[in-house]
Amino acid sequence: MNAPAPVPDTPAVAVKHKPRSRWWVVRGGLSPRTSALLTAFGLAAPFFIWWLYSALGLNDPLFMPGPGAVLERVVNWWQEDGLWDDIWISVYRVMAGFLISAMIALPLGLYLGTYKPVQATLEPLIDFIRYMPAVAFIPLVMLWVGIGEGSKILIIFIGTFFQMVLMAAEDIRRVPMAQIEAAQTMGASRSEVIRLVVLPSARPALLDTLRITCGWAWTYLVVAELVASNSGLGYAILRAQRYMHTDKIFAGILLIGLIGLLTDQAFRWLGRRAFHWQKR
Repeated sequence: MNAPAPVPDTPAVAVKHKPRSRWWVVRGGLSPRTSALLTAFGLAAPFFIWWLYSALGLNDPLFMPGPGAVLERVVNWWQEDGLWDDIWISVYRVMAGFLISAMIALPLGLYLGTYKPVQATLEPLIDFIRYMPAVAFIPLVMLWVGIGEGSKILIIFIGTFFQMVLMAAEDIRRVPMAQIEAAQTMGASRSEVIRLVVLPSARPALLDTLRITCGWAWTYLVVAELVASNSGLGYAILRAQRYMHTDKIFAGILLIGLIGLLTDQAFRWLGRRAFHWQKR
C-alpha cells in the first residue's frame, strides 16, 4: 500500500493591519500644505466663535464687544489717536529691556552651566529673586531711576533676566559630557572646549530660550507702562479700563498678541536658517 502523499505547507497569510494615520504618529511630520491649513484653522476658529457669539446677540457690548466694534476701534485709533506711535514706543521698551537682559544673562548662564562653584554660589540667589513679582519692584524702580524710559525698561529687564539666566544655564548643562571629554582628550584647552564644543552644541537651545523669554518680555509691557506713562499699548489698555472702553482694551490686547506672534515667528525663521541641519 502506497504511503499518502505529503501535504504541502500552507503558506502563511499576511495579516494586514489598518495603516495608522500619519497625523497621529509620535513626533511625525506634516506636509507644508496640511500644516498651513491647520494653522489657519487654529487661528481662525476662536475669532469665528467670537463673531458667532456676538452675531447671535449673546454678548453684552459693554463688557464683550464684537469683532466688528474692535476692528472699528483699531481703525479710529490709527487715524486719530496715534496707534503707530503707541506701537513704536512699546516695541522699543520691550526690545530694549529684552536685549539688555540677554547681553548679561547669556554669559552669566554660560558660567552657571559650566562651572559648579559659580552655580553653587549664584543659582540659589537667582532662584530666590525670580519668584519675586516684577510689579512689586515698581516703587523701588521709580526711586532708583525716576519715571522716564529707564524705569519701564528696567521693569521688563527684571521680569525676564532671572528666568533667562537659569534657562540658559540648563541649555549649557544639556551639552553631552561625552563631547566635552572627547575634546579634552584631544588636547583642547578650557577656552577651546567652551568656544568650539559647548557653545556650538547649545546654540539652538539658547535661541529657543531667547524666543521664549522675549514672549515673557511682552507680558510685562502693561506692568512696565504703569510707571507714569502717557504712551504705549499697555498705557492705552490701562487708560481704556478707567473709562470702560472695552473695545479698546480688546484692540490693545490683540495688537500685543499679534506683535508677539510676529516676533516669535521671526525667531523660528532665524532658527531654521541658522540650524537647518536640525530638521534633517
